[in-house]
Amino acid sequence: MTVSGAKDFEPNVADYVEEAFERCGLEFRTGYDAVTARRSMNFLFADWANRGLNRWTIEQVSQTMVSGISQYPVGTITATVGASTNLVIGNTITGALSGATAVVLTKPSSTTITLSIPTGTFTSGETISSTASDESGVSTTITANPSISDVQATVDILSAVIRRDDADISVSRISRDDYLSIATKSTTGRPTQFYVDRLIKPVVKVWPTPENSTDVIIYDRLVRIDDAGASINTVEIPFRFYPCLAAGLAYYLSLKRAPDRVQMLKSVYEEEFQRAAEEDRDRASFSIVPSYSYLSAS
Repeated sequence: MTVSGAKDFEPNVADYVEEAFERCGLEFRTGYDAVTARRSMNFLFADWANRGLNRWTIEQVSQTMVSGISQYPVGTITATVGASTNLVIGNTITGALSGATAVVLTKPSSTTITLSIPTGTFTSGETISSTASDESGVSTTITANPSISDVQATVDILSAVIRRDDADISVSRISRDDYLSIATKSTTGRPTQFYVDRLIKPVVKVWPTPENSTDVIIYDRLVRIDDAGASINTVEIPFRFYPCLAAGLAYYLSLKRAPDRVQMLKSVYEEEFQRAAEEDRDRASFSIVPSYSYLSAS
C-alpha cells in the first residue's frame, strides 16, 4: 500500500470559500463571491471568540508595572522616538502640536518607549515633552502616532500573576462592581487583584496600586484570530478546526445564497464546532481521593 507520507494539508482562504459554496450547492465564480465569503469568514471568527477559548490564540504578556500607576493597556503600545534616555518612566509626555498625552511605561531601547493608551492622536515628527518635577523640560520627537492594534486585538485576560524577586504570586480577578466598591484605590502595595475593563481598547486595572517599578504583571490573554485577508492567505488555525471552519462558512453563506439549506448546514456546523471545542481543551491529571469521614463512618 502506498501512502503520501505528507501531513501538510493546509487550505487557503480560496479553498475554504470554494468548499463552502459547493456545500451550498453553488459554484464559486465571481470576484464578489470571494468578497462576500471573506467577509462572512471574518464574522465567523468573531463568533468563535464569543463561543469560548480558542487556545491557539492565547498569548502571554509581561508588563513591568510603574509605581503609582494602576491602569495598563492589555497588550503593548510602542512608540519610536528620537531618544528615550532622558524620559522618566511614570511621567506624562505631551505632543507639542497635537496636545496628545500618554504615560511612559517602559523604555525597551534608546529609541523606543511603551505607553499607556494615548489621549488624543500624536502627530508624526512632532516634539513631545515632559515637564514633571524630576525633569528639566525634557523633549524629543515621536516618529508617528503609536499603533494600538495590539491592544484592540485582545479578547480577554484568562489569568494573571505578579512576579517579584523571581517568585510568582497569583492575583484574583474581580468584577466591575467589586473594583468600583474599593474605597481607597490609591492604596499602595503588591497588587493582589485585577479588573479587566473590556473597552474597545481594553485596560487592566490592578489593586493595590503598585508600590514600586520592578514588579511585573504576567497574564495570559486571548487574542483575535487574524482576518481572512486575501484569497491566497492561509488561516492560522489547528488542522482539527479545518472541518469546523468549512462548515461554519457554508452555514454563513447559506444565509445569503442558499436559504433552503440553512437548517441542515447549521446543524453540521454546530456538530463540527462541538467536536473541535471539546478537543481544544486543557488536560491535567485527575485523581479521586476517598472521603476519610465516609471510611470512618463505615
